[in-house]
Amino acid sequence: MHESPHTVTQKAPALFIGHGSPMNAIEDTPSSRGWRDIAARFAKPRAIVCISAHWVTEGVRVTSNERPRTIHDFGGFPPELFAVQYPAPGDPALAHDLAGRLSAFVATLDDRWGLDHGAWSILTHMYPQADIPVLQLSLDARRTPQQHYAIGKALAPLRDEGVLIVGSGNIVHNLRAFFHRRAEDSTAQDGIFDDDIAAAAVSRDHDFILSYRAHPLAPNAAPDWDHFYPLFYVLGASASGEVAHVFNRALCPGLSMTSIAFGLT
Repeated sequence: MHESPHTVTQKAPALFIGHGSPMNAIEDTPSSRGWRDIAARFAKPRAIVCISAHWVTEGVRVTSNERPRTIHDFGGFPPELFAVQYPAPGDPALAHDLAGRLSAFVATLDDRWGLDHGAWSILTHMYPQADIPVLQLSLDARRTPQQHYAIGKALAPLRDEGVLIVGSGNIVHNLRAFFHRRAEDSTAQDGIFDDDIAAAAVSRDHDFILSYRAHPLAPNAAPDWDHFYPLFYVLGASASGEVAHVFNRALCPGLSMTSIAFGLT
């Protein structure tokens, strides 16, 4: 059994967050209020491990910076958004620990990446003081859904040590549809897909979600795999018997903000 130097009594949740537009970082929206509200429902974690749709790599990587930089990985937004800094510390010791736990997946340390907007646009509302260490875990583009899910399972023991697991993506994510404001009937179909995935999370039908590409509406609702896959980590990190709390249900053409929490009391 893996021994940790940390002792805590509060099990941290596992959260899948639909993060949507970077503008949520600086706007008071129903989604940003939902992120603040969910953070108020559990004890402050000792650290956060975030799997963001915006860090895709060849191989599994873990940020090991003492002071991760704020990455503005987008364009065409107002200067106020580029001015946002989220100066949360890193945790090199935890990064080494995490890489060890993920040795079966050949995880390596990375001190060049920082916190992309899939992480900080959410955390700036959940923990505005930026006083909790944050690590990012990359999405290995070479792996299957089942392998990403297995990595999530390997992360699960961290929750018993007060480490919050956050998967940041979107169940419905089709930027072509988002920017072209697709027809209303297609948006309704996206809603069916979103409902089906959320219902499967509640019923713990993980096989259904892992096979999401077989859903007839997936090609239009979820063509962008990188935004869907963070959900696999959260499902894998959830414990048997935990009830899924679904929140932030909002849908627009090509994008849903649906979020799912496990481990709330």
